[in-house]
Amino acid sequence: MADAFFTALRPLVFRLDAERAHWLTVRALAAAPAAAGWIGEPVVDPVECLGLRFRNRVGLAAGMDKDARAVRAFARLGFGFVEVGTLTPRPQPGNPKPRLFRDVAARAVINRLGFNNAGIDAAVRRLESEPRECVVGVNIGKNRDTPVERAAEDYVYCLRRAHATADYITVNVSSPNTPGLRDLQDEQALIVLLDTIAQERERLADAQGARTPVLLKVAPDLADAAQHRIALAARERGMDGLIATNTTIERPPGLSAKVAKEAGGLSGVPLAPLAATALKSLRAACGADFPIIGVGGIDSPAAAHQRIADGADLIQLYTGIVYEGPGLPARLARALRDKVS
Repeated sequence: MADAFFTALRPLVFRLDAERAHWLTVRALAAAPAAAGWIGEPVVDPVECLGLRFRNRVGLAAGMDKDARAVRAFARLGFGFVEVGTLTPRPQPGNPKPRLFRDVAARAVINRLGFNNAGIDAAVRRLESEPRECVVGVNIGKNRDTPVERAAEDYVYCLRRAHATADYITVNVSSPNTPGLRDLQDEQALIVLLDTIAQERERLADAQGARTPVLLKVAPDLADAAQHRIALAARERGMDGLIATNTTIERPPGLSAKVAKEAGGLSGVPLAPLAATALKSLRAACGADFPIIGVGGIDSPAAAHQRIADGADLIQLYTGIVYEGPGLPARLARALRDKVS
């Protein structure tokens, strides 16, 4: 029923500017979270990962609900967990508009939003004030105008604010839309950053009596050797898992010329092969027991099963919902539970 309704509504939604459609969707869900329940009961397929109990393996990737405005609604759509952000210490408007572009034929999106958000303080207050209906992750980054050599200060500030509230925290060093951010994936810069974060997290755990898992989100555009270095650094420097992957700056064949020329990160179906390759490389490097969340181009039961087979413990969606509609998370969670493709 939900899918049929979305199919009928999609032509109207796609007439809107992509960012406006996104903005309206999140605010509508935030205003009426109970309405999300008409899609059906959330799928219960419990899994233990990161020391947490997830309702099912299907999560919402960061970027959809940047400011934690609609977490309850997304939980009621059937997600087993929701990741908000990316959040920065100070509010920032992001990059100039237009900055979000659909390629409907390729089932892809290019974005150069640039960590537009109202700041981590506002988001944490919002999370603290609402009942928790699923596992919630908080994705953190640096402000655009923070020099790369001082980036650790931004991550530490966000870690301090989110540690007691988030179920897990994701360190985003892989978005292509903040100048210099991906430089933090270079080996020495990454080691310094991860050591700083790990030390602060242990201090917070001692002070608060609880240890919040911290994950590292990586890019799909790195060579195998770089992927292996990042995986080993994350494991050795105290991270609890990886997210594979962020968007890509590659432009695979099949994109429309008009969209392909836009700067920014590509997500959706064309990202899937790159994300899957990176996942397999990371899994080979860090071993079978290190948690990895797979994300990028997952839009069907077959794709979800394959990403789990490739080494993901959990999966996340974003662009798939744009093209498949709000019934997708429950459909995928049900398929993973029942092993139906």
